[in-house]
Amino acid sequence: MASKFRKSGYHPIRKLKVILAGLHIAIATEFSVAYKVILSVVVLVIAVIFSQWPDLIFIFLVTGLMLIAELFNSAIEGLCDFLEQQYDEKIRAIKDISAAAVGISILIWAVALIFESHHLWSLFNLLIP
Repeated sequence: MASKFRKSGYHPIRKLKVILAGLHIAIATEFSVAYKVILSVVVLVIAVIFSQWPDLIFIFLVTGLMLIAELFNSAIEGLCDFLEQQYDEKIRAIKDISAAAVGISILIWAVALIFESHHLWSLFNLLIP
């Protein structure tokens, strides 16, 4: 189905631009997303330096889970604020449920990052006597 704003058909480059634009908006406007991405990238780089590929994949997966939850939460909150500017108990419940999903994903992400950072730190200590 063609939109009046976009041409019909599959355009992978356009899809990639939309994905990157959404990620840029999330990182630029949400501090909670930005610092988590930075922490994850630091640990990912260390995992690459030490050639710890299982660690790299694990960190990548839990970071992806956390980012997906954060992005959905931001989208849900934005949509709720757009639809209802006044306080509404139903909107509050929707936002609370969305925040709970983010909280669970952040807990999983934090535990994984702490575990993997400790593991990578112990590898670093083996290199330096």
